[in-house]
Amino acid sequence: MSTSSMRLDQELVIKAAVKAKALNHSTARQIEHWARIGEMMEDNPDLPYEFVKQAIIAKAEREAGKLEPYGSINSGWSSS
Repeated sequence: MSTSSMRLDQELVIKAAVKAKALNHSTARQIEHWARIGEMMEDNPDLPYEFVKQAIIAKAEREAGKLEPYGSINSGWSSS
C-alpha cells in the first residue's frame, strides 16, 4: 500500500488519537477507518450506519479467516 502525507485539522487528529488508543490501533488507522465509513455512507445514503459498520466488521473477519458458517446443515432447521 502506498502512502502520502497531508495536512489534517489538529482537532480531528486528537479525536482520532483518543479513539485509536481506546481501540488499540494507530491514529492513522482510525482516520482510514473513518474515511472508509464516510465513503460507504456517501455511496449508500439509505443504509443505516450500524449496517455499514457491521459490513466493515464482517469483511475484516472474512479476511482474517474468522467467519463462522451461517445456518449449517446440523443447526436444527428443517425444510419440511
